Amino acid sequence: MNELWQGAISDMTLEHVNHRERDGVLPIAFSFSHYIQAQDQSISVIFRNQPPLWATGGWAAKIGVAIDALGREETVEQMQNQSFSNLDAWKEYQALVIDRSRETLATVTGSMLEEVVMPQLPPHMQNIFCGVVVGPGNPIRKLEVLECFVYQHGLRHMGEVEHGRALVGLRGMTS
Repeated sequence: MNELWQGAISDMTLEHVNHRERDGVLPIAFSFSHYIQAQDQSISVIFRNQPPLWATGGWAAKIGVAIDALGREETVEQMQNQSFSNLDAWKEYQALVIDRSRETLATVTGSMLEEVVMPQLPPHMQNIFCGVVVGPGNPIRKLEVLECFVYQHGLRHMGEVEHGRALVGLRGMTS
């Protein structure tokens, strides 16, 4: 999946990433920013017990994001204005997140995946995919963090990126 994300950004221009089709449609910049930051948080905080690279590297300023928010609590009306001003900085940040993820995943063991990281999802997160996977009132383990917050979440937003690529005249990532 990380190869798809790297491939998806490789031939894009700043204009492609920031393209805004119309009101109510999120730009490609949103999908990249939202998902890669979520992966950064999941790997850095849950698996490495470290702050996210986003925060420690000052990436919001380097990339020049229009909205320095993950987009989980914000509205579509707000996040439809997400954009980057420095695509090279974005590519650098994304590569660091993916490298950190690869390094971390190489150390994961079966017993580590069973570790509980949350006794249950908070009420405002009950309707997310992970809530369906674990069911109400059940704990979130590192396994669900990888399966839901990293893998499924990444595939979902890659679908948005593929659609966005078509809207700006680029080919899809898979057949």
